[in-house]
Amino acid sequence: MTITQEKTLAAIVRSDFPILQEKVHDKPLIYLDSAATSQKPLAVLNALQNYYEKDNANVHRGAHALSVRATEAYESARDKVAAFVNAASRNEIVFTRNASEAINLVAYSWGLNTLQPGDEIILSVMEHHSNIVPWQIIAQKTGAVLKYVELTETQEFDLDQFKSLISEKTKLVSVVHVSNTLGCINPVGEICAIAHQYGAKVLIDACQSVPHTPIDVQGMDCDWLVASGHKMCAPTGIGFLYGKLNVLLEMPPFMGGGEMISEVFLDYSTYAELPHKFEAGTPAIGEAIALGAAVDYLMGIGMDKIHAYEEELTAYLFQQLRDVPDLTLYGPQPTAEGKGRAALVSFNVEGLAASDVSTLLDHEGVAIRSGHHCTQPLHRILEVTGSARASLYFYNTREEIDVFVQALKETIDFFKSVME
Repeated sequence: MTITQEKTLAAIVRSDFPILQEKVHDKPLIYLDSAATSQKPLAVLNALQNYYEKDNANVHRGAHALSVRATEAYESARDKVAAFVNAASRNEIVFTRNASEAINLVAYSWGLNTLQPGDEIILSVMEHHSNIVPWQIIAQKTGAVLKYVELTETQEFDLDQFKSLISEKTKLVSVVHVSNTLGCINPVGEICAIAHQYGAKVLIDACQSVPHTPIDVQGMDCDWLVASGHKMCAPTGIGFLYGKLNVLLEMPPFMGGGEMISEVFLDYSTYAELPHKFEAGTPAIGEAIALGAAVDYLMGIGMDKIHAYEEELTAYLFQQLRDVPDLTLYGPQPTAEGKGRAALVSFNVEGLAASDVSTLLDHEGVAIRSGHHCTQPLHRILEVTGSARASLYFYNTREEIDVFVQALKETIDFFKSVME
């Protein structure tokens, strides 16, 4: 009787990603920076190339064959994204350049036209700059007040404090689903339910959750949700905004131009129906089509499978890091099964700069990120200027974690010997 070991998810999919065969400094590339941007499978690269080679034409504006094919593929991508997040209608999906633009769309279209002096916006201290700066600008313009949910002792979203902050003055709660620095998973369903009791609307930054776990916007009951394609196997330059249909209908256009109009006269214009009201100008057609291909690819694997495999990686990563000396890890600890946080870890080594650690690891072919990860306020609260971050995706392996941990140990030993 022959017993064959079942292949891991990474073993099945790695050949789909050409860049994972690359070498860096003559070492096999170990890519642990997917929280910044994910790698792209052949299905996505081929979809982008196919559009430019065979269907390159503008959408919605032509009766010729190329334009028809391009429009069909572009709008098909919208259907795929709608299904991916379980939107109630395809018209609830607006294509944007990225999640930052999607947040700004809500800020300028809804926030600028809705908020009044004394109205309150609740954010958290762990937010990405993209979910802080737009609201700072809108607060300055409208007289609204920003309030921030702080961290618990385990460096998670303080739900009790949130309950004490929210009031009838609260008009918006805008929070991240998964922190790109702490890795904590925020209770967005409960946050939405509490906010709606007070009549507040909720925006969820799902950049670090949409690529990794099943998302159901109807079950979550958020008013808006944003994500970036480049973190979910799609190209850069494409993202999306989900918004409840009744909410989007009430919002005025974000930008003026072609595509978003119904009729234009010299003294006034009327606007297109959703979602085109928010998509001024020629869109990122090829990128949107490739985003649709990325959704097909991820759904073909199964988001449940991706999430379960990443939990295994998380458990193994934290288990291996226990043996690394002088290490400070940020965010909550996962369970023994890897549950309770995302498959990423931000850390610092005592006495060493995160940038130096990252640079030496790069010489071993290990790609991690160092810096403030666009969360400067959070790092100030953690009393550090920055941190190193290793972030995993479903194409990573335990063997890669082993190489990373060993290289990290050797890096620490090297700096210790230099400083002695």
